[in-house]
Amino acid sequence: MGFENEKNSSILSKLATNEEHGENSPYFDGWKAYDNDPFHPLKNPNGVIQMGLAENQLCFDLIEEWIKRNPNASICTTEGIKSFRAIANFQDYHGLPEFRSAIAKFMEKTRGGRVTFDPERVVMAGGATGANETIIFCLADTGDAFLVPSPYYPAFNRDLRWRTGVQLIPIPCDSSNNFQITTKAVREAYENAQKSNIKVKGLILTNPSNPLGTTLDRDTLKNLLTFTNQHNIHLVCDEIYAATVFNTPQFVSIAEILDDETSHCNKDLVHIVYSLSKDMGLPGFRVGIVYSFNDAVVNCARKMSSFGLVSTQTQYLLAEMLSDERFVSNFLTESSKRLAKRHKHFTNGLEEVGIKCLRSNAGLFCWMDLRPLLKESTFDSEMSLWRVIINDVKLNVSPGSSFDCQEPGFFRVCFANMDDETVDIALARIRSFVGVKKSGDESTPILMEKKQQWKKNNLRLSFSKRMYDESVNLSPLSSPIPHSPLVRART
Repeated sequence: MGFENEKNSSILSKLATNEEHGENSPYFDGWKAYDNDPFHPLKNPNGVIQMGLAENQLCFDLIEEWIKRNPNASICTTEGIKSFRAIANFQDYHGLPEFRSAIAKFMEKTRGGRVTFDPERVVMAGGATGANETIIFCLADTGDAFLVPSPYYPAFNRDLRWRTGVQLIPIPCDSSNNFQITTKAVREAYENAQKSNIKVKGLILTNPSNPLGTTLDRDTLKNLLTFTNQHNIHLVCDEIYAATVFNTPQFVSIAEILDDETSHCNKDLVHIVYSLSKDMGLPGFRVGIVYSFNDAVVNCARKMSSFGLVSTQTQYLLAEMLSDERFVSNFLTESSKRLAKRHKHFTNGLEEVGIKCLRSNAGLFCWMDLRPLLKESTFDSEMSLWRVIINDVKLNVSPGSSFDCQEPGFFRVCFANMDDETVDIALARIRSFVGVKKSGDESTPILMEKKQQWKKNNLRLSFSKRMYDESVNLSPLSSPIPHSPLVRART
């Protein structure tokens, strides 16, 4: 293998042979372990349950019902075939006007109607991955840097760095203030970069946060916008979880701050990344959006979008769906209710065995605190615990270190990419794994020392056949890294 790598490095590009994609991390290793042994309630009940996938499958039934009621929205039905030729022919990279208008209106709806968006500023991309990379290409050159609060989404290393050649400079946030970002921490990271002669081009915020599931308040957004403006650097807000808010406080978009009468900032430095992957649960549709208040960025991003357009067939269908105001309103309301219900059920189940999570109000995941289960407060101990959870408990949860968390013992666990029965199976596995030692009125979780004890207590739960159709694969989507060779998570 070493010889092959050396051979390839001499005949292929640096991009093709480097390790900057970020695939070799525990975050993706967990996906590979799931891919090798995926849970299925009937076919593989002892397989790995995918809890590393931030996907929203809780409202698929609403979308399916809408499609049944609106067969003309698809060019592949008898009712919609009349539009087939027009849609199948070449379309330029501006996108269908009705699609851009529908996206703009949907973005307004997901932000409570408190702000409006201009369809002419809506630029398409191949999912949020493509949108994030596009905006970086527009704003920075190789070697430039962006500040990003940590913990942050592990695939940012791929989306933002791999092909662009930019650097990411973490802004450490910690549990002492519930991982809230402060202007002081941003200033320190910026000044340290300056001292190292690193050119900082901007600050990237994920709001609502992935992996924390929290939202930034209005004052924090104002302060961060003031900071970026004072230093003439860009502010990029990834708002792909905008409609996953299920509890107070409400989500505040950076667009709302710009609309504030007291705001006198340079709008040319502000940009939004959006998609339908999380809010609508449609990652397979690959709908990413760049929305910039800078005309030059809009023009450049639109030219670049020809490398990752959304198919016209998808645009046509979504334009019809998102223009149905009654459907959109009902969907957003019901989605919020179902997320709240699932979050409460899952976190209550964890609390029963003494596991706490960061208090959150948005997202498709929890930031789970497993510090009491660590043998030592080290990242080596975190990885040891993670290996047991992957290989023996058979749950793919993501260790905090893969999110660049500065404190060992935190894990992101996703709860919206499965049905109710699978959630209960995951909770049953956690209960079997975590022993509860009572001391007075308190319950303290302790890690079982022997794998044999876990295996002995491992439960084979029974399933109602009416809940599972053998003809349908009900397990979550597999790894985004096809045919991965990993058999077991790293030991």
